Amino acid sequence: MLVRALIDLHVPRERRRWERLLRRAGADAHVRKSREKLLERLARQDFDLLVVDRSSLTPSPEAWFAAVRERPDPPEILVVADRENSADRVLLLASGTLAVLPHTLEDASLLEALAAILQRVGEQASQRLVRERPERRFRLDDFVSDSPAMQTFMRLPRRVAAYDSTVIILGETGVGKERLARSLHGESARTRGPFLAVNCGALPESLLESELFGHEEGAFTGASRAHRGYFEMAHTGTLFLDEIGEMPLHIQVKLLRVLEERVIRRVGGERDVPVDVRIMAASNRDLEAECRRGAFRTDLFFRLAVVMLEVPPLRDRIEDIPRLVEDHLVRARVRTNSPVVRISPEAVEALVAYHWPGNVRELINVLEQACLLGSGPVLRVEDLPSRISRQPGGGRGARPAEPLPPEVLEMSWPDARVEFARRSERAYLVHLLTRSEGRIGKAARAAGISERSLYELMTRNGIKKEAFKVRSKSEA
Repeated sequence: MLVRALIDLHVPRERRRWERLLRRAGADAHVRKSREKLLERLARQDFDLLVVDRSSLTPSPEAWFAAVRERPDPPEILVVADRENSADRVLLLASGTLAVLPHTLEDASLLEALAAILQRVGEQASQRLVRERPERRFRLDDFVSDSPAMQTFMRLPRRVAAYDSTVIILGETGVGKERLARSLHGESARTRGPFLAVNCGALPESLLESELFGHEEGAFTGASRAHRGYFEMAHTGTLFLDEIGEMPLHIQVKLLRVLEERVIRRVGGERDVPVDVRIMAASNRDLEAECRRGAFRTDLFFRLAVVMLEVPPLRDRIEDIPRLVEDHLVRARVRTNSPVVRISPEAVEALVAYHWPGNVRELINVLEQACLLGSGPVLRVEDLPSRISRQPGGGRGARPAEPLPPEVLEMSWPDARVEFARRSERAYLVHLLTRSEGRIGKAARAAGISERSLYELMTRNGIKKEAFKVRSKSEA
């Protein structure tokens, strides 16, 4: 996390010196104004480090420290002394001072000491943030796959994980874009820093800018305290911007500046604050199409797309469904306190035959729902949602399946399973385009995928939108 320091020194020359050196060492340094009381300033704005004169601590350092620590999220305290005094130093350190430094230190020595102190304070703040957002460490090895499509895809994330490049992750809703971003962070040199995720489409435009960049006290109506934004909190770590295609254009301009100059300016602020953050972004939209229609900045797209990863949808890696079912069934059983201990082969077949427009997220929800509705130790086809259990090839209790050509019936199960999925995919696309009368935008929205992904599916299945256009009477 970016360390925010407040300087409360009596001598103006020393205040300016410490402000300059703290900023050189990488802190966001502020100076207390002469007319404001220290505790009032701490109540209005969070600080990680407080720099004070030894003379401010009289008559009792313990009482002074206690007053500061009554504040929410109290800062670490660095005391500046007029001279070296071993006995006084021991007293201050025993009272909870982080460090005691003399005024007489030369700039080079003081800068070195401040760099070490800021590193320690920043690490403590980051660890505190991680504790407040507990999570297991994600690794790329979690993406074990039996699917050739997924195995091919995973080669690129493994190659770029250790580097600090900006990454944009594309893919349909529910494919696991945030999980992939967390895994890239977990494999990177920034793994000890925080991973913060913000959904750009979930926050109102009026709040998104403040949440990302922070704001100063009084920046707008209701801003009674200064606010630290996601960029500052993610300092030395990773910031994941989900649904970046929803970001308003004026905020895109500010994000582009962060990527190019590595500084932010808070809402209502007058100066730049340096940040060290790796940016990852994700979208289920076709961002190139958004650029063409002017809804997304082309320069920002190319600045984000240093590495571009497009996660395959679940229907393109049906070989992974049995393994995913096994893994997530255990978790769903625990969450729901269900008596289910295993799943029948017929139910697995029904899950494999389904087209999964909601991808892995939909699969997880289906298993949880089935665990809630199932009454025995074995999860059956009848326990699955009707859209799955009643589909052609949906197992026992399903409608009779369409007759298959003899050559399909002679295939091995792995080959036949791929053919079942291909036929289901084509049938789904035909239904989708028939219902939308060939309108690609409408069909893509109904399927929850980008227009680009829909076009790719149509091309793979030899389907053209013109075949579904409804002709007017004048054309008939």
